[in-house]
Amino acid sequence: MTDPNRSLEFEIEVNGTPEEVWAAIATGPGISSWYVPHTVEEKQDGKAVARFGAGPEMEVPGRVAVWDPPHRIVFDGGKADEGLAFEWLVESRDGGTCIVRLVNTGFGSGDEWDAQYDGMAEGWRMFLRNLQLHLEHFRGQRATPALPMCTLPNTKDHAWEQLTKALGIAAQPELGQRVELSPENSELLLAGKVIEVAPHRLTLLIDQPAPGTAFIAAEGYGDQTGLSVWSYLYGPEGAAAQSRDEHKWQEWLEGLA
Repeated sequence: MTDPNRSLEFEIEVNGTPEEVWAAIATGPGISSWYVPHTVEEKQDGKAVARFGAGPEMEVPGRVAVWDPPHRIVFDGGKADEGLAFEWLVESRDGGTCIVRLVNTGFGSGDEWDAQYDGMAEGWRMFLRNLQLHLEHFRGQRATPALPMCTLPNTKDHAWEQLTKALGIAAQPELGQRVELSPENSELLLAGKVIEVAPHRLTLLIDQPAPGTAFIAAEGYGDQTGLSVWSYLYGPEGAAAQSRDEHKWQEWLEGLA
């Protein structure tokens, strides 16, 4: 049973016209460029699929419940599904920007729902920041996401320290500093400028192995922590780097455990 009084609501300002913002939040290539791989049938009641990893068990099917370009789109699980729903609203502002509002509903009550609610709140803050970066630096372009992650049986503080040390960077590098994330005895490389430093997370604007964005993060509670080295790589060069390197990053992360 869902709790009608429980929702997540976010509001951000982004660069772009309503049509440009719509392309980023309502189409498969657009959403894939800042979130996770998506396919979207661009119509009322169209099918939508989000892919959170390899294998069919990591696919989450959905529906375009409302299609009102370029101002409002709602994704849900279908008519018979009382699960999560995501309403996106786009409002034009003077000066070439838009306000994007996200309302995420469908949460239930209880300990499991509490953990999912907190986890989604943390995740949306990161992804919405990436949406801002996509529209600021790469508007109209398409990124190929590379999303390796693993779980360590360790606290978040210790897992973060282990990850950053293994990557050869400080746990809290200076804002604006150029960093190179290169595991020892590996040809893997992510390099660029640190544009955000948060507890257990770094945001990078990268130029190697291709132009794009990257997030290095430790997420979780208790003695289980998820580690992510996620990047969004633009152009043919980025697609080639994702194809070449994503599985290598995955293997390296799993080796930390």
